Amino acid sequence: MRARRGGRGALGARHRREDRRIRVRATDGDERLTAADLGAPLGERATLVQFSSAFCAPCRATRRVLAEVSAMVEGVRHVEIDAEAQLDLVRRLHILKTPTVLVLDAAGAVVRRASGQPRRADVIAALGAAV
Repeated sequence: MRARRGGRGALGARHRREDRRIRVRATDGDERLTAADLGAPLGERATLVQFSSAFCAPCRATRRVLAEVSAMVEGVRHVEIDAEAQLDLVRRLHILKTPTVLVLDAAGAVVRRASGQPRRADVIAALGAAV
């Protein structure tokens, strides 16, 4: 029997592990978000944008991680967006699941993206590309 992607076999474990990595997508290269898009001001150095949904358990854990990191790094702001309430923005940015985290530089350019619950060390490393 073949293991399904995201299943319980070795391939599923690999997919879950890779899903947390923060990476750059080619389509994100020219994407910029403004304070009007986010409904909140951008951070002075970087902004961590989290797309969440109401009944998403990993979203709560992601919220804690991003809040901790933004409190640790000066000039970094954490903005959480309800994906269900901002469908136009979700479609524009090709958000396929929650949580999805975008790392923006000071000008609002998307420099990194992660789907799933990121680790604190990965978020801190991704901020290096934004600041």
